[in-house]
Amino acid sequence: MICEVGYKSKRGFTLVELVVVIAIISVLAVIAIPVVETSVKREKEIQLRRNLRIIRIAIDDYKDFVKKHKIKLDEERYGFPDKLEILVKGIEYRDKKNKTKIKKFLRKVPVDPMTNSHEWGLRSYQDKRDSTHWGGENVWDIYTKSERRALDGTYYKDW
Repeated sequence: MICEVGYKSKRGFTLVELVVVIAIISVLAVIAIPVVETSVKREKEIQLRRNLRIIRIAIDDYKDFVKKHKIKLDEERYGFPDKLEILVKGIEYRDKKNKTKIKKFLRKVPVDPMTNSHEWGLRSYQDKRDSTHWGGENVWDIYTKSERRALDGTYYKDW
């Protein structure tokens, strides 16, 4: 008669296998985290460029509209809005049939993705190009108030 020695196969992982898997996952995480951070930063930069362009185009459209419709404004404003909210609120004018209408240039002031707020840095036409303090006469240009650097090494506030 043949004696059978019963070997039961144990299921599960050995300690060595678990350590190897944890090491592999750790290495992948160390590689993936900077890639994810860079892609998130790049996405915010794209949104910042887009929002700056939207607001700057609205400011230019406002100036062109004032000039085209010969709307009387304070000469110190040079045809620029006195605050960003004017671009949303709109400007009152008379059409060819002499009806009063309101022309709006933005639906809402876009969020600054770098500071996550609606607060933008403003420059007047009378301010110096690199000024960080708004003179208050009009809104000629905008910039982000973020002090951080972009992926290309420039400061976001200089865009």
